[in-house]
Amino acid sequence: MRSRYSAFATGDAGYLLRTWSTRTRPAVLRLDPETRWTGLDILGGTGGTAFHAEGTVEFRAHYRLAGGAGAAGEQHENSAFAREDGQWVYVGEAG
Repeated sequence: MRSRYSAFATGDAGYLLRTWSTRTRPAVLRLDPETRWTGLDILGGTGGTAFHAEGTVEFRAHYRLAGGAGAAGEQHENSAFAREDGQWVYVGEAG
């Protein structure tokens, strides 16, 4: 989760696509250049150890919009992750 947040913060769409499940990955990912990510809070999680094939991470990511008044906001999500070919990948929002 932290590496995906860093990829959003640095605009690394390639990394985000490579760490996205082949079952749910979009064909193209366009990141908003006006969004500046400013912080990540990990709120909790389930699974995700070497003994699990699935897990979740609940997080709050903070951002500031570059244009206008630089409005601040946050994204809150409980994300599902799974192992594919031995690597953890993002699946989508946990149900």
